[in-house]
Amino acid sequence: MKRRTLPVAAALVATASLLLTACGSGDDGSKDNDKIAGADQGAKTPSASASSAGAPAEDKPDGVDVSLPKDINLVFDWDKPKDKNEAAAMDDAANYIRAIYHGVVKRTADDAGVVAYSTGDGLHYAQVQINDRVKGGWTATGTRRHYDVSTRSTTNGNAVEVGFCVDSTKFYAKEVKTGKVLKTTPSITDFGYFKIIMVKVPTSDSLWQASKVYVQEKAAKCQ
Repeated sequence: MKRRTLPVAAALVATASLLLTACGSGDDGSKDNDKIAGADQGAKTPSASASSAGAPAEDKPDGVDVSLPKDINLVFDWDKPKDKNEAAAMDDAANYIRAIYHGVVKRTADDAGVVAYSTGDGLHYAQVQINDRVKGGWTATGTRRHYDVSTRSTTNGNAVEVGFCVDSTKFYAKEVKTGKVLKTTPSITDFGYFKIIMVKVPTSDSLWQASKVYVQEKAAKCQ
């Protein structure tokens, strides 16, 4: 997974699946490639923060640690697009999700990966997701699959919308103190459709940050 280095200076217990909840509606109102909602939110240059020492190179794609325990398996069943920018944005959308769960595991919303891979509303969204689970005393366990991915770019190429389905039928909340896994019966609540607006960091040729997250919950089209 190691691709590049950072620029200089650089689900709720009810579902027990830790399906990330919505920040915005399922309909982002975008109609064409030059009108992607949230694309006007600028990226920021990540600053150096928590050390990622000790993590293997493949778990530090941009010099920050997004590694996860062996019992948390985030599967990205994605085919990369031919467009270089869209492929990089897709990779960092996946890293954004990894960073959120890394923050959940480490019990901090100020995780270095979250700071590196998000900005604006995307950063706020990630921090809310992590803080909710820290306050609830939960982490995660199991397999969460991401699939049926699509991408589209703005005309200037500085923003990419990454859309995909999520299957959390085998992904559960786990109590931090007791280690108890809160399993539930699979249902439509385990399926969601995500759109993450990725914006290019101006000081990097290949680093992208999540600036906006839209979620359609109970997504029948993803079953």
